[in-house]
Amino acid sequence: MQKHIRFVLIALFSLSITQAQKPKTPSSSEIYESIQKLNFLGSVLYVAAHPDDENTRLIAYMANQVKARTAYLSLTRGDGGQNLIGPEIRELLGVIRTQELLAARRIDGGEQLFTRANDFGYSKHPDETLEIWDKNQVLSDVVLAIRQFKPDIIINRFDHRTPGTTHGHHTTSAMLSMEAFDLANDNSAYPNQLKQTSTWKPKRLFYNTSWWRYGSKEAFDKIDKSNMLNFDIGTYYPVKGMSNNELASLASSQHLCQGFGRVSTRGSQTEYIEFLKGAPLENNAHIFAGIDTSWNRVKGGKAIGDILNNVEKEFNFQNPSVHVSELLKAYQLLQNIDNEHWKTQKSKELKAIIEMCAGLYLEASAETNWTTAGDMVNLNLEVLNRSKTPITLISIGNISSTSISKNINLDSNTRFRFKEVLKINTNATLTTPYWLDKKGTLGMYQVDDKSLIGKPETPRVYNVDFNVLIENTPITFTKSVIQRFSKPDKGELYRPFEVVPEASAKIKEKVIIFNDNQQQDITVIVKAGRDNLEGNVEIKHPNNWNVYPKKQKIAITHKGETQTLIFTVIPPSTKSEGLINPIIHIEGKEYSKELIGIDYEHIPFQTVVLPSESKVVRLDIKKRGENIGYIQGAGDVVPESLEQIGYNVRIITPNDITPETLSAFDAVVVGIRAYNTLEDLQFKQQQLFDFVANGGNMIVQYNTSYRLKIDNLAPYDLTLSRDRVTDENADVRFLKPEHEVLNFPNKITQNDFKGWTQERGLYFANSWGNEFTPILSMNDKGETAKDGSLLIAKHGNGYYIYTGLSFFREFPAGVSGAYRLFANMLSLGKDEIKASLKLKD
Repeated sequence: MQKHIRFVLIALFSLSITQAQKPKTPSSSEIYESIQKLNFLGSVLYVAAHPDDENTRLIAYMANQVKARTAYLSLTRGDGGQNLIGPEIRELLGVIRTQELLAARRIDGGEQLFTRANDFGYSKHPDETLEIWDKNQVLSDVVLAIRQFKPDIIINRFDHRTPGTTHGHHTTSAMLSMEAFDLANDNSAYPNQLKQTSTWKPKRLFYNTSWWRYGSKEAFDKIDKSNMLNFDIGTYYPVKGMSNNELASLASSQHLCQGFGRVSTRGSQTEYIEFLKGAPLENNAHIFAGIDTSWNRVKGGKAIGDILNNVEKEFNFQNPSVHVSELLKAYQLLQNIDNEHWKTQKSKELKAIIEMCAGLYLEASAETNWTTAGDMVNLNLEVLNRSKTPITLISIGNISSTSISKNINLDSNTRFRFKEVLKINTNATLTTPYWLDKKGTLGMYQVDDKSLIGKPETPRVYNVDFNVLIENTPITFTKSVIQRFSKPDKGELYRPFEVVPEASAKIKEKVIIFNDNQQQDITVIVKAGRDNLEGNVEIKHPNNWNVYPKKQKIAITHKGETQTLIFTVIPPSTKSEGLINPIIHIEGKEYSKELIGIDYEHIPFQTVVLPSESKVVRLDIKKRGENIGYIQGAGDVVPESLEQIGYNVRIITPNDITPETLSAFDAVVVGIRAYNTLEDLQFKQQQLFDFVANGGNMIVQYNTSYRLKIDNLAPYDLTLSRDRVTDENADVRFLKPEHEVLNFPNKITQNDFKGWTQERGLYFANSWGNEFTPILSMNDKGETAKDGSLLIAKHGNGYYIYTGLSFFREFPAGVSGAYRLFANMLSLGKDEIKASLKLKD
């Protein structure tokens, strides 16, 4: 996989070759499937809590076998998860997981919706979840999703009746869905929503049950299933050349940052849903029983249905354009029906089918993939009619204040190209995920523009309207502005069209640690969004810190170029922490944002604009040892963090592990989930144990027992569990207060466990050999003590350490106590070894 890129957007502006979403080029089979779905007037809403919670098998089945309009409502964007493919966590991880969901929906045929709930991390009970989420807001968003999407059927992924047995977010999603099922049709519930939508009464609510709900397949086989429906979700689709479960496997494999890449599955599989509320089911009833899903569902729909059902029945796979005339008749009739919901939805579908059948190619490609407010951008427009259908391009709109008249007959397969200039508004909104535009709370995003609530991503602002006349029927097709270009080694590529700040700045390090009162130089990179950028930069800082010089001038000739500045930060003489922010002053305006690019091959390039800030921490920290070998696992910033406190860190791969290589290190640190992700690491385990026996220290950060690629994780018995402590403020008890790790070279106290973020830790060990010494004990409220977060075993002359403590989260947050404790872990036995060497001398 292409290595991630997270940076001030130099590459976005000049060198990036990453793709936007390539326009679809549907085959006749895909057009035919679209017509089948057009003729089904029914919808399904699947509800769960996170990206990757959704059952893609059932979503794919409803969208492709039943032909229902199907959507997944994920209450969160998954900010609180882990990342197996890169260092992004929290809000940037949420951006990745949002796009992975959209990639999955493009494959399984569903749509994607969200609420404003923020994934704050693992929760053990709905009560805890709803203490952090604003229940009224999240419930409001679920009600809004139902009112806008208007599903006939709602399917919950999780069981609302089992609080405390699974992730609190999971159960909460089901509980809120149950409540919203009734509230959606209540005029008195969230009445402000009714200004933009209407009430809705879903027909039925189900729970997507399975054998795991009952503990075993044997137990599930014995239960009464008279209240359930089942589907063979392994059905084969000849027009696709694959089975439904193969399609679902491809969709779920888009969740790569969660390690969901998998082999495809095929063959018969049964999926069950349990009826919960709504219209009762009769024996062997269909999920849509009692719901007219034909065009007869809407007044005036029969005539439309007669036309479109005949198109489906007589569909010409060799020449779909022969159906354009009939499709246009249906389109004209559709504009006269009273049902606004179905008129809007089916007009959108029908327009897309007309465009596909006519072989229309419409594109608005900018000469650059980025711009700034008030700028002028050259557009290359392309229009092509690849059928014999008579089509006239009447005008082009949305480029200037008035439509640009064309009145050109689009002769068959004759390409027409135009050059126009797009004027960017002086108050243009920056391209960034809308839910990150304002700072929210731990549990909720702040979204001021209520029209955006529920949308999967920020709508594209700059679009071009192609106003055409097809057989005397006026239709407007709207295309977002993109950049299409090519590279000799890549071929044709697409980029999204972005609006970026006139100036942006980034401090190279997100956390800057000061071990003592010695000053440090920091690097600030300023990016120009326009030509001839001149001004100055200052660093905003806490009162007891100092920065020199106070201001520095910038002068950048060409947009897209950068200027690097060096500031000196002088810390206070005592412990302190705070934020520093670069502020750019340009002609009376201030700019304080950073541009972040997220680039992976399986999702479109993402531009994120966030406040530019770094945390500075003055702490008292001592350490022993100098050289650290780091084996990267799922991705984290621990190596950079250790360099911050003065260690020399070298990244090593399993292939690098030899006795000679290891002899250069005082300690080896194994990254999070390395034993879950690195196949070859198991073959180097004995060499790592020998390194410990010879006096080195080995720190293994958390791994999961699921998909663990090694049998001997430690030199002694050690069993991992799913134990975790989710309360970042949970009491920490010292089981061995006299142990070296709590006393040398830094005295660890309760103060070192203040200010932790998201959680204490996860995937603790739950059993271990007598060789291990448990150091800490902690637990969430109402639970038994968990003693497996930090285990230390002497092995020969060195120490083996397993820890589930979330250092990978605490280091980027600049938690001083986490740094001090980790330094002690690395320093274990170092004075002891030095003393031994002196005695030998």
